[in-house]
Order: sequence, then structure tokens, then C-alpha cells
Amino acid sequence: MVELKAKWLKKAVIPSTVIEHPSPGNLQSTRLALHVNDDNNSSCWVYVASGCHIYRLLIPMKSSLINLGKGDLLIPEQCEVLEASVVNRCPHRSEIQSIVLAETESTGCLTLGSVDSYGHLIVSRLDASSKDVNRLTYSVSPRDCGVGEGSWAGLCFNPTQWSMAAVAHSFSKTVDVYDQDIHLRTLRTLSYPSSLMFIQSFSGGGESSVLAIAEGCQLSIWDLRMNEKGGCVRRICGSVGDILYAVCNSSKGTIATGGADRTVTVYDPRRWSAISRWLNCSKYEITGLAFSSIDPEYVYVQGVDYEVFCGRWRESKKIFSYRGDSNWLGFSKCSDRDVLGGWCDSGSIFVADIHGVN
Repeated sequence: MVELKAKWLKKAVIPSTVIEHPSPGNLQSTRLALHVNDDNNSSCWVYVASGCHIYRLLIPMKSSLINLGKGDLLIPEQCEVLEASVVNRCPHRSEIQSIVLAETESTGCLTLGSVDSYGHLIVSRLDASSKDVNRLTYSVSPRDCGVGEGSWAGLCFNPTQWSMAAVAHSFSKTVDVYDQDIHLRTLRTLSYPSSLMFIQSFSGGGESSVLAIAEGCQLSIWDLRMNEKGGCVRRICGSVGDILYAVCNSSKGTIATGGADRTVTVYDPRRWSAISRWLNCSKYEITGLAFSSIDPEYVYVQGVDYEVFCGRWRESKKIFSYRGDSNWLGFSKCSDRDVLGGWCDSGSIFVADIHGVN
């Protein structure tokens, strides 16, 4: 079995001249995305959203020794932000709630999506280097034209068709699916959506037409190819009264949820039955989850307080952990490798690189 270990852990402070006071956001820590540069993996770009703006920060990734504190807690090494700038491609009018960064088929090109508290979506194609070149940018106004109350909004791209995006708006209890700026359909949830993602189709085909949505204490599964029941094909109830805040899936197809019950539940999508429950693994509510890209038997868990830890979910065993210096405003993992990024309301950025040891 592969054993995961932290290669290094860095801590950098965003200069106050860039972001003086981060906006509070919502409980879900969905306002950070990161991309590792291809130049010998010497640095990574971290994107964070505060207020109506997205900021891009360059963090060094030079390997260093890991220092351990009490209880084998990882101690970060201080470093400086190499570059910092505002991404001028995202003119939102209200507070940004979620950002997502995806690598497209085009080499050296990234897709950056952001959605604000009224459900306004902006998608930009960016250069993976430090140059902000002019590429395709489009925006989509919310279906209700922004009328109503601002609330948490989430975003996910279809991994097999990057032009397709799903936008969840908590207040209106809707999930809108778009192909670029063309509206395809609206899914209406029973409760307030709090997390969403595309998963592989049941038929095992190459296309992803199935959405997993965390709404209230339920995990609902929606097939975009179906019209019966609005497209909802399955509802799985978690702990009654405990809201789910995070959902993720692994390369093997397993799906994990976490939320107010502080429990990570892993499901087999072939039977939609729970194959593992890691009870009370976090001290506070779970708002971030990600399976390891090295070995999907491991999962990264981020709590609403300061902690992030890695563990084997089948054995309910923690492997290592580290802590931020204040509440998390953003948490994310690279899509194809085990590099974790977190942003605290103190202005600190934490980046960890994890590797496997046989």
C-alpha cells in the first residue's frame, strides 16, 4: 500500500497592499483555486476571491524539511509571495462566492470560472504563465436577473466537456446548467444546495452527464439526459438535520460527503450504498473534501475551524494534519496531483505538497 507523506508545507502572507481586509464570504470555503507551473514545479499560482475581485499570487515550491509539532502536527515554513496582481477579467458586482480553475485541452491554457452571490457567472480562458493574455471570456446573468437575496453560489465544470458548467444558487434552490453562455436546463432542489460536482455516467461512457448535489441533509443525483422527476434519479439522506457542505469523487468512482455531522461518508455509485463512515473525524463541521490523486483510499478533510488532515477512510485513521492560523476562507486541491491550498481570513496562504512512498 502506498503511504502518503507531506513533502513540504509553506505559509505566505498576502501583502496588505493587495488585500487589506478579506471579505467574510460564506461558510463554504470555495474561494480558492491553484495551478502548479510546469517549469520544474518550482512555483504555483494561487487564485483567491475577496469582495468583487480575484487575485493571483505566485507561491514558491522549493522543497524543504518538514518540521513536526505536538501530535505530529506539520509546522509550515515561512515564505514570501513572489508576485501578486488582480485578475482584470472578472467584473463582478457583488461578492464572489466560488471560483474554479480547470486545465483545458489547449496546452498552456486555463479556464477560470467565478460566480457571485446572485449567481452571475463569468468564465475566462487564461494563460498558464504570468501573462494575462486576451482569450475567450463570456458571462451569463442569473435566470432571475439578480432579483432576490444574495447567498452562497457554487460552480463546477464538466470534466469531459469544459464548455459545460453548472451553477448552484442557494437562495433560489436552483442549479442552472450552461453550455458556454447557452442555458440548457434548470434543476430545482428541495433544499438549499451547498455543493455540487459532475460525476461519471452510470453507463461507464466517456461523457459526464450526472450531477451530484449536496442539498440540506441529502445527497441528490441528477441525470441531465432524463426529464422524469426533473432529472433527479436518486436521493440519499444523511444525518437528519445536519447539513452537507462538501461532496467529491475519486478516480475509482467513489463519492464522499461531509458536513455538519463531522462525518465523512463514502458511497459506491453502483449501488448508492454507504461503504464507509468515518464518524466524528473532524472537531467541527466539514466544509472541504478531496480524494487523493495518488491513492483514492486517502481523503483530505478541511474543517470549518483551522484544521486540514489526511487519512485513510476505510480504516478511519488520520495520517497527518496541519492547521491554519484562523478560519479558512478557501480550500482546494489540484485536480491531477496532491497539492493543497488554503487561505485564512488573517491573509495567510498555506500550500502543501504530498507524495506517495511505497
